[in-house]
Amino acid sequence: MAQDLWTSVDTYISENLVHSDQALNDAVQANTSAGLPAIDVAPNQGKLLHLLARIQGAKRILEIGTLGGYSTIWLARALPPDGKLVTLELDPTHASVAAANIQRAGLTALVDLRVGPALDSLVRLYAEKPAPFDLIFLDADKPNNPNYLEWAIKFSRPGTIIIGDNVIRDGEILDPNNTDPRVTGTRTFLDKLGSHPQLDATALQTVGSKGYDGFALALVKS
Repeated sequence: MAQDLWTSVDTYISENLVHSDQALNDAVQANTSAGLPAIDVAPNQGKLLHLLARIQGAKRILEIGTLGGYSTIWLARALPPDGKLVTLELDPTHASVAAANIQRAGLTALVDLRVGPALDSLVRLYAEKPAPFDLIFLDADKPNNPNYLEWAIKFSRPGTIIIGDNVIRDGEILDPNNTDPRVTGTRTFLDKLGSHPQLDATALQTVGSKGYDGFALALVKS
């Protein structure tokens, strides 16, 4: 009953406030047709990421976890013409689907899609000595979120926004005896967010078409 209600409310919000377009609809369909897991952000969550990037005035975005590029499209659309989004994806099949979705959306020039284990890609990216990113979105394998957070801080500047997805996990984060690596990784991630001297952070629970979960949001301090 609750899930049906959450989904209906998400549909209402999306129909009235999100106004998804053909490129986004095509991306969802392409992801489904390719057999990708249905773990993209919901449309209203994608719009939230888009608005946060615009509010931030982001010119450089780092995304860890591309999947089929649905959130990538939302984020890239917030960039100016001279902006850049670097997105990291482990699975070559997922990356291929994402590249086609990004191309159909007309965003290829803005997006640098890199394929391989994210921790390896981050090492290579760091060696390039890139300019700091204005917004960083963490949405890859949850056991590595504590490691991704450390890398995100290295790629940040004072004022950078770091966003982590799937941080509530149906409330399983409350159980200190839960040995699921996705849960233990999330608990460690949240502990680091709360204790790191360079971060000011919070988290929000969400309910909707994707179930019961949440976002974490941190601001990098000077």
